[in-house]
Amino acid sequence: MGIGPKQSRNILPAMSHQYYVYIMMTNPSSTVLYVGITGNLTKRVYEHRSGFVGGFTSKYNAVKLVYYEVCKDVRAAIHREKHIKAVSRKKKMELIDGMNRQWRDLYNEL
Repeated sequence: MGIGPKQSRNILPAMSHQYYVYIMMTNPSSTVLYVGITGNLTKRVYEHRSGFVGGFTSKYNAVKLVYYEVCKDVRAAIHREKHIKAVSRKKKMELIDGMNRQWRDLYNEL
């Protein structure tokens, strides 16, 4: 038996997909931190590094992946991204330090 119209509204196909919240930085002195969300981290970081993504990351040359975390669904990822964007720079730096104390580029480790 198929899913009725009322039931289908509650099902999001992307729910079983992994999502990532990530932080990119621009230079060794870490003057700019960019927080983003994606369903394909490797592709998205490649786009940032290649200049395919316009706007903030392109303007500030944010090409170094210094932090990421995995979320099981898009709603959790959006909530987490908003939370990280809202915290202070100091808190963002502490978050990065907890995962990546040397602030190395994590792109090649994906």
